[in-house]
Amino acid sequence: MSVVADMNLRFFRPLLSTAAILLASCGHAATGEKTGAATPGDAPFSVERIAGFDEPWAMDFDRGTGIAFITERKGHLRYRTPEGQIGTVGGVPKVDYGGQGGLGDFIFAPGQTSSKLDKRVVYLSWAEAGTHDTRGAAVGRANLVCTAQMNCKVEDLKVIWRQVPKVTGRGHYSHRLAFSPDGRYLFVSSGERQKFTPAQDLRTNLGKIIRLLPDGAPAPGNPFADKPSPTNQIWTYGHRNVLGLAFDPLGRLWGLEHGPKGGDELNLIKPGRNYGWPLVSNGDNYDGRPIPRHSTRPDLAAPAISWNPVIAPGNFIFYTGNKFPAWKGQALIASFAVPGIVRVRIEGEKASEEARYSLDNRIRQIVQGPDDAIWLLEDGPAPESGHLLRLTPAPAAN
Repeated sequence: MSVVADMNLRFFRPLLSTAAILLASCGHAATGEKTGAATPGDAPFSVERIAGFDEPWAMDFDRGTGIAFITERKGHLRYRTPEGQIGTVGGVPKVDYGGQGGLGDFIFAPGQTSSKLDKRVVYLSWAEAGTHDTRGAAVGRANLVCTAQMNCKVEDLKVIWRQVPKVTGRGHYSHRLAFSPDGRYLFVSSGERQKFTPAQDLRTNLGKIIRLLPDGAPAPGNPFADKPSPTNQIWTYGHRNVLGLAFDPLGRLWGLEHGPKGGDELNLIKPGRNYGWPLVSNGDNYDGRPIPRHSTRPDLAAPAISWNPVIAPGNFIFYTGNKFPAWKGQALIASFAVPGIVRVRIEGEKASEEARYSLDNRIRQIVQGPDDAIWLLEDGPAPESGHLLRLTPAPAAN
């Protein structure tokens, strides 16, 4: 399908109930394309509960010091030192908390590895209020400044990107952040805000994956670089709610996306491609109305793997460490519906599920730490859930 034809599809209106529009992908234990469920006793790791947080959403490690920084959706940025000290960072922007909105992602700019944490360049995303009961995601670039006593604050915060336009509702912000392996480009996932048709409208940046320079300018060489803003930001389009962005060991970008009632997707992201939402999906609308399957539209990019019923993903990583050598190069997915971890093998441009590991609570975030351990954030309020967990290889049986 031509770009012009896709733009014309902005007038497409799925026949959905209001209640359906307000729902996000969620569900109970799912059975993906390959069943590999593991009982807790079979899991090849031990789980250590490290600390509790209130609705944690994202985390990143300062690679020079091993200090973990964790966002809480209500608008707090916390940290934990390797010695176990917990603190709060000042200067965080005001967020529009509610629904799926609040403080979102947090990442360090690449190449900052000094052993002294005094000043770092960081990127944050959050839900930002607009006028007339509207809101949208924003991304900011700032300095994280810390004293020797771990008194940390965000300074010189500058908003470098916004969802356009701001709309009503509090769902599908996406706003995940990832730098390319060479550090030259910042990728941002932008959800379609539960409005469906903007994902096919190239005049908005909703329902897209965005490629920017580190200062927020549209990256030269983008597929629509000769078009006015925000079209010149777009890397790919036709997305619903991308909550995971990660580069594999070959340097390829992948996106992990919530489907509707079924149809969660892992996609290999290629510039200029249309990933089909809301024209196609391997799931259906919440009110039961069917959606044409990906197989009916070979002109649109199909997922490497999809799940029906859903796994309800958080984020994901490609594991590259040595603590779990059998998992090297594989995708480890944080899951709400399992709840726990879904492990996926990548073969060329396709993927297959290898195993599921159940845990006590929904998992929002998965990170590979500087120690090669796997670190998880539970999705929920502390102390009931919302814990920071550390996974290490299970002791060998005697």
